[in-house]
Amino acid sequence: METKTINLSQKMIDSVMFIRPLLSKGVQNDKWSYDYGVVLKGAELIWKKTGEQKYFDYMKKNMDAFVNDNGNIREYDINHFNIDHINNGKVLLTLYKETGEIKYKKAIDLLRRQLQLHPRTSEGVFWHKKVYPNQIWLDGLYMGSPFYAEYVKEFGQEKEFDDITKQFLLCAKNTRDHKTGLLYHAFDEKKVQPWCNPETGHSKNFWGRSMGWFVMGLVDTLSFLPDTHKDRDTLLVLLVEVLQALKNVQDEESKVWYQVLNKGDLKGNYLEASASCMILYAIAKGVRLGYLNKEWAIVANQVYKGIIDEFITVTTEGLINLNKNCQVAGLGGPDKRDGTFEYYISEPIITNDLKGVGAFILAAAEMEND
Repeated sequence: METKTINLSQKMIDSVMFIRPLLSKGVQNDKWSYDYGVVLKGAELIWKKTGEQKYFDYMKKNMDAFVNDNGNIREYDINHFNIDHINNGKVLLTLYKETGEIKYKKAIDLLRRQLQLHPRTSEGVFWHKKVYPNQIWLDGLYMGSPFYAEYVKEFGQEKEFDDITKQFLLCAKNTRDHKTGLLYHAFDEKKVQPWCNPETGHSKNFWGRSMGWFVMGLVDTLSFLPDTHKDRDTLLVLLVEVLQALKNVQDEESKVWYQVLNKGDLKGNYLEASASCMILYAIAKGVRLGYLNKEWAIVANQVYKGIIDEFITVTTEGLINLNKNCQVAGLGGPDKRDGTFEYYISEPIITNDLKGVGAFILAAAEMEND
C-alpha cells in the first residue's frame, strides 16, 4: 500500500498506542471487552488508509492476547450469552482474511456459534445478555449485527441475511417513540423490569450513546448487505428517519449531542463525546456509501467541527484527548440502574474512554476521506 499521512484520526490512534501498548492492560482489567473492537476497527481504517504495518500489528497483538493457537478465547464464556462479547469478532475476521491463520477462524466460528444458540425474544431478536432476559438494548445492534453480516457474506448463505435485517427492523419497531422518532435505550418484552413503562415496555429515556451504537451498527451492516436484499430499502429509510430524529435534537450552537438527547435544557445534562462521534461516523459513512444525500455532508462537517471544538484537546507532548465521555450506562442489574434522567447524568464523565476514542477515530477517518 502507498504510505501517506492523515490527520486527527491517525494522531488519535497513535496516542492510544503510545498510552496503551496493550488495550487490556487498562481500566477494564484484562477482560474480553467490546470497546477494544471499536478502537481496533479504527486502527484498521488507519492501516488501510496509510499502509503502515504498525496499525495492523496493533490489531493483531491485542487479539493475540486473548486468542490461543486452538482458537479459544481467554476470558470468554459462550454460556454467558452476552451480545457485547461478539463485537471483537469483527477484528478477528480482518485478521483471518489477512493472515489465513486458522486460530482466528476457529475463534470466529465460536462467536458465530454463540449467535446460533443465543436466547431471543418471541419475535426473534437477540436478548442483550442472558442475565437481562427478554430485553432488547440498542447497544446490541452494533455489537452483534455487523459481525453476523460480515460472517454471512464470507462464509454463509444469502438467506441468512434475513435474520440480520430482522434485528434492526424489530428493534426499531419496539423501541421507537412515534412522537419524536427517537429510540428508547431498551425494551422489555415482558414489561416487568422496574426501569420500564409497564404499558409499552420502553425504558424511560433516550440515551445518546445507545442511539449512536444503533446508527453505527446500521451503516456497518448495510455495507455487507446484498444490494438485492428485500429489506435493504427499508433499512435505508430507517437510517434516514433515525438520523433525522437525532438532527432534530442536535444542540443548535455546538452541533453535537447531549447525554440525554432531548433534555438539553435540564440541569446536569451535558454535551457528550462518544454519542456525538458515533452519530458523526454513521452520517459520514452513510454519505460516502451513498445511503444519504449530499445535504448530510453539510451536517457532517458541522458536527465534526463541533466535536473538535467541544471535546478535543492536545497535550504539550502532542497526544490527543477526547473529553466528556460517559464512562458507562445501563439498565437494571445489581446496581439497580433505573433509567431515569438523574441516573444517566450521574455516571462518571471521563477523558479518553475507549468507546468514545474508537468512535472518534472511525468518524475522523471517514471525514478525512479523499
